Amino acid sequence: MTRIALIHALAHSVAPINDAMARSWPEAMRVNLLDDSLSSDLAQGRGGSAMEARFISLAAYAIGSGADAILFTCSAFGTHIEAVQQRWPAVPVLKPNEAMIDEAMAVAAGGPIGLVASFAPTGESMPREFPTDARVEVELAPAALAALDAGDLDGHDRAALRAGEALVERGCSVVALAQFSLARAAPLLRASLRVPVLTTVDSAIAALKRRVAG
Repeated sequence: MTRIALIHALAHSVAPINDAMARSWPEAMRVNLLDDSLSSDLAQGRGGSAMEARFISLAAYAIGSGADAILFTCSAFGTHIEAVQQRWPAVPVLKPNEAMIDEAMAVAAGGPIGLVASFAPTGESMPREFPTDARVEVELAPAALAALDAGDLDGHDRAALRAGEALVERGCSVVALAQFSLARAAPLLRASLRVPVLTTVDSAIAALKRRVAG
């Protein structure tokens, strides 16, 4: 059985990816590793080499436990995930957003891409991961994350929708939900917006399946 390590920096990311994998890849064994201090430390400016070492340690634990592949689920740690990819080039290690970026570029076909982020560091870091010719508009929705923290799921989804609507009004031809925790709002946005809505969750699972099969 294929063993997939899911490494999380936000507790809210655990359910969306596990639910999606249960639907789309039920035969894979899922191993969840959560360190929610990563996100709070990053938000407070504590990153750098110490943060990278923590990512290396988490990946080493996952590989030591028998993981065939690793999927990181927080979108604000791109450079640290790249360090893991370089350390273990033979192991499929996927950033949470790289597959969605490829899909968004294809769907947008040169048009502006709207990015909804509820975690401010993701809104700052993720646009830099797009190709240099991409036209990326970011709309932060901190109220969505605050609602999720408070257990207000409907409030979370409505806040994400408001951000998506703002991006469509600015001319975006596709809206991408930048975090796994935002994926739960996708049905509402798809029913309400007149443009395609992408999630990191769905794109990442499809890409990881291809990587493992390859």
